[in-house]
Amino acid sequence: MEILPANIFDLTALRKLEKESFALDAWPLVDLVAVLTFPEVVRLKAVEDSRMVGFVAGDPRRRDGWGWIATIAVDASFRRRGVGTALLHACEQRLGVPKARLTVRVSNLGAIRLYEREGYETTEVWKAYYNDGEDAMVMEKVL
Repeated sequence: MEILPANIFDLTALRKLEKESFALDAWPLVDLVAVLTFPEVVRLKAVEDSRMVGFVAGDPRRRDGWGWIATIAVDASFRRRGVGTALLHACEQRLGVPKARLTVRVSNLGAIRLYEREGYETTEVWKAYYNDGEDAMVMEKVL
């Protein structure tokens, strides 16, 4: 597996990965185009056998002293193999800020365990954040 920069040519693969990973909350096409083209965004893909098997995007907010991990997704057949951890580390390194933040569904116990193992701590809960009304945990890590 390789971690490589993602770009607009990855739009079709990213759209498929988003829909599979986040059925209720997949980003619309305009947001996917934005994440693949906005100049400051850190965007990386995990590739195996010329296929995108994971994606992460981060928004460095240098003036605020932190960056936002906007999305991280791994193809279901590649989960629990370290792809998400590798993408998370690569994004954190490239953000260039002292802290990283992210949100995760309160029911996504696998992702929460990953983030806690990687040093993230819950800072607050956003009520009814997701489309179906589920709460989001906001987690933060000192990098």
